[in-house]
Amino acid sequence: MSEATALAHETLVETLQEFVRYPSQQTELQESDPHVKAFIKECAAPRLEKMGVEIRYDKMGNLIAEAGPRNGRSLMFVGYAMTHPASRMEDPFSATLVDTPRGQAIRGRGVAEQKTALAAAFGAFEQAVKQDQLGGRLILALTTAGETGRHDAIESVMAELSEPPQYAVILVGTDSKVAIGNKGRIDFEVIVGGKTSHSSAPWHGVNAITGAQRLIGQLETLDLGVPDHPAFGPATLTPTAIDSSPKATHTVPDTVNIIFDRRLLPGEEPAEALAAIKKVTHLPEPWTVRFELGPIMYPNELPLDSPFFDKLAKAFEAGVGAAPETFHCNFSLDAGYFCRNGIPAVMLGPGEVDQFHSNEEHVLVSDLVDMSKIYYSLIKQCLPAEAT
Repeated sequence: MSEATALAHETLVETLQEFVRYPSQQTELQESDPHVKAFIKECAAPRLEKMGVEIRYDKMGNLIAEAGPRNGRSLMFVGYAMTHPASRMEDPFSATLVDTPRGQAIRGRGVAEQKTALAAAFGAFEQAVKQDQLGGRLILALTTAGETGRHDAIESVMAELSEPPQYAVILVGTDSKVAIGNKGRIDFEVIVGGKTSHSSAPWHGVNAITGAQRLIGQLETLDLGVPDHPAFGPATLTPTAIDSSPKATHTVPDTVNIIFDRRLLPGEEPAEALAAIKKVTHLPEPWTVRFELGPIMYPNELPLDSPFFDKLAKAFEAGVGAAPETFHCNFSLDAGYFCRNGIPAVMLGPGEVDQFHSNEEHVLVSDLVDMSKIYYSLIKQCLPAEAT
């Protein structure tokens, strides 16, 4: 058996099943949801305590586990407690073993997205601690985020570290491929103002819906002024929500709120992207327009000739005897936060991206086991034992 083997097959399966059977769904409370925090403290933390590693919590309830010496070398795994709501998925939390044409799999909410990568990392972390040969600082952060679309949780974690990590792996399903790049995102709200009146005499008012219609038409044809990316193609601007007020019968509304999603390509600055949109967006009187910036997530891109990718390639070879496949990912997560701070990072984990938020999530047991081997091999690549 390869030395890269992390924990036993049965232990990894049992860990993932326990994670799935402890629901930690997204609610309106977001990172403050008590079930999300309880998943961290009551389900995940006891496993780390049994490993004998030091753990602590930051002000948001994010868990930080660390092992190994502080000597300038460090590797950080970032996991997520929060999953998409069960929604219409049948039997989402039993974590049953099912047979598929490709082999045995575990079914349940979050297995494609957050929880399988987390279980695989726990296995690798435990094996590395047991070996007691860490040649650097190994960090595992389990955050209250996962579906929030912002960097607040990881920013809170980083404020608690004595020094930033040298490298970071974001634990999320990527079809077991290395996501060497991802788009960033700004959410912003456009508020169109008008004047209320009774709808029987609309000429006494200024219909904010009509103004919003004009504004959306402007932005649909807007040239964002950004060169296409060789992997991602063009930057995008998408309206994702709209609402009018007041909520009253037979009333011309005086306010329309529109949420837009502006995806950022690597190298773009959020403030500049929004400023460019504001500069060319206008409505004639008597309408008014104002903008409010919402959550930001930064883009990321890791060069294939970088030292960290070289370590990833060696980890795949040692762990599963194959070269890693790579791709550029359209969704955003915390890799961009690390990139923004000069820390090489990737997203990597078992689980199929196409199953995210769907009514059917399952992950192959073989993918869970293989990724634990890869994570463990990456630990050895980044934190080799000191020469004696």
